[in-house]
Amino acid sequence: MQVKNSTFLVTGGASGLGQGTVRRLARAGANVVIADLNTAAGQAMVDELGADKVVFQSTDVTSAESAQAAVDLAVQRYGGLQGLVNCAGILGASRVLGKEGPHDLALFRRVIEVNLIGTFNMIRLAATAMAQGQPNEEGERGVIVCTASVAAEEGQIGQAAYSASKGGVASMTLPIARELGKHGIRIVSIAPGVFETAMMQAAPTNVRDSLAAQIPFPSRYGRPDEFAQLVQQIAENTYFNGTMIRLDGAIRMGAK
Repeated sequence: MQVKNSTFLVTGGASGLGQGTVRRLARAGANVVIADLNTAAGQAMVDELGADKVVFQSTDVTSAESAQAAVDLAVQRYGGLQGLVNCAGILGASRVLGKEGPHDLALFRRVIEVNLIGTFNMIRLAATAMAQGQPNEEGERGVIVCTASVAAEEGQIGQAAYSASKGGVASMTLPIARELGKHGIRIVSIAPGVFETAMMQAAPTNVRDSLAAQIPFPSRYGRPDEFAQLVQQIAENTYFNGTMIRLDGAIRMGAK
């Protein structure tokens, strides 16, 4: 797929990995719909990159109506939808047996709802719009990139909810790829390691230091544009499909 002049919808596009993705795609010539709850940050991205190629839509990925509105905006404004990048997500760390009692069930449910159900909600609606588009010369109509995590394979203590949500994202990638292939739609998940995002900056200093010390090389946090670069490569290389790709500096997380 050619990124230039294609239309992408990026959830969580007003910050972190999503923001880095919006910047790279827009500067590569794509039309981009930023789907996020942070209106101020989303509008700032539009001001930065230009309203001719970038538009913001306040979006709750867990809501069918809100997600549909973002997809509809992409189709109505740019004439179709060729790409979805799912970056919206939350952490919600807690021990199963904490000092103040058992894991809050509502917290567990909320993490699953946003990270897993929200991702699937966007996939089902975006794929519907993509399937109605015209295929390119290779028969491709669209590409979907989801954000999993190395925690899907190496979840740490306190990450039961987060790991379960990201493991779900990773596990549904192949069956969705198998189903959507006949429509010319690909899907790939990226499993980032430790990246420099607002979510990570909010973590306690001891947690940040512990994670950074576990990265063999380069011994630093990943940069959002490095994630975005992989998104672009997945979009442009048609043979990427149905898999999860780790992007992690060779980190293998310990129990804590």
